[in-house]
Amino acid sequence: MEIYNTLTRRKEKFIPRHPGRVDMYVCGPTTYNFIHLGNARPLVFFDTVRRYFQYRGYRVKYVQNFTDIDDKIINRAREEGVDALALARKYIDEYYRDAEALNVRPADVHPRVSEHLPEIIDLISTLIEKKAAYVVDGDVYFDISAFPEYGKLSGRTLEEMQAGARVEVDPRKKHPMDFALWKAAKPGEPAWDSPWGKGRPGWHIECSAMALKYLGNNFDIHGGGFDLVFPHHENEIAQAEAATGRPFVRYWMHNGFITVNQEKMSKSLGNFFLVREILDRFPPEVVRFFLLSTHYRSPLDFDDEKMAAAGRGLERFKNSIRLLTEALDRPSREQIEPEDEEFIAALEKHHRDFVAAMDDDFNTALAVGIWFELAREVNAYLHGTAGSPCRAALEKAMDLFRSFNEVLGLFRVDERTGRILIEGRHAKSDGLEEALIELLLEVRQQARAKKDWATADRIRDRLKELGIILEDTPGGVRWKRQG
Repeated sequence: MEIYNTLTRRKEKFIPRHPGRVDMYVCGPTTYNFIHLGNARPLVFFDTVRRYFQYRGYRVKYVQNFTDIDDKIINRAREEGVDALALARKYIDEYYRDAEALNVRPADVHPRVSEHLPEIIDLISTLIEKKAAYVVDGDVYFDISAFPEYGKLSGRTLEEMQAGARVEVDPRKKHPMDFALWKAAKPGEPAWDSPWGKGRPGWHIECSAMALKYLGNNFDIHGGGFDLVFPHHENEIAQAEAATGRPFVRYWMHNGFITVNQEKMSKSLGNFFLVREILDRFPPEVVRFFLLSTHYRSPLDFDDEKMAAAGRGLERFKNSIRLLTEALDRPSREQIEPEDEEFIAALEKHHRDFVAAMDDDFNTALAVGIWFELAREVNAYLHGTAGSPCRAALEKAMDLFRSFNEVLGLFRVDERTGRILIEGRHAKSDGLEEALIELLLEVRQQARAKKDWATADRIRDRLKELGIILEDTPGGVRWKRQG
């Protein structure tokens, strides 16, 4: 397996700190609003990374923080006339709702800044003791001159950083690029006790402190959006390595931007889209599919047509899964013929290709393409053996669909039956709605067998009114959602 390491600017063979185990830290949202699509891309991608490591047999410890102390939260709380931490808690709860909708599994640990003030203060104290930080009027700044490697992640020189800085230089700093570790209390803002007086932590120190607490030094993967390379992740490295004297992270991974009409999605441009709003218009499995359809390091341009195209692509997967499920529900032969052996060999090749794609820097775009090839292969096999396909071949194909889905997480799975739930909007009901529809179809089939056409037609028409379309085929009745 190879991973592109932002620190070295090349793909490297993945060698974990501990054999058979992967420790990951991914920067989470600042909780002052609903998450937008740009937030969702790393959320979905690193969930997929975690899934793939688990698929490959690794034990994964996944940590993703919540920033619940920050200027943006304080300003938003002031505008709404509410407590800042209460506002943050509200949007953490809303985050979980959006993450669950996108089939993103919770991290093993979701640390919050407000719950880790002792660790943050201890780390700042260590930096002061090591002459890598200094106190000015209750503020504490990191002294970048104490860390000669500053800039190694972003590849920027101090001159380039200073020229690109948008903030007014504080004359109290030793160097214009020194950054705040602790901010002295201001009237009307939340504050905590510290050796330097009441105040609150700067943004960058939180992730260094929490990552070191839960994963220790030199853990395997630190991820986030490309916009975090500088200054956030650059500063994380400086803080952690100045304090410990040891390498902080083995592999740095960053996903590309979401763009709208080729412009970066951002609140300042007013072209950002909340996940909650997008989910009102598109099914969550389509949103997840869209986010994984392009390699994570490439920019991803958003518009309604691309989302619609993602929906059409996903329908091809759904159709193959539906046909395969129907074939498995019908009688099939046990003996394996040469045509079945050829089909099984093709399935094994698709599996090898899928693993090779994901091993190559988590190339989900290529993995999706291989899933399309698998769907075509399955459809051709079912069409060519419409009389009586081989059960072993069908089961192997379904196992492969389940494997691909376990990694990419596009569809939910009924925990009771193991079936892939291809109608995503009812997947959250653990298959209850699907079971009720199947029951109605069974009643309808009994009515048809008794030539009770009025009852059969009434069930069909009522289901249509509810958005369920029935298709009577030689292989049995199929159903799908309208539109």
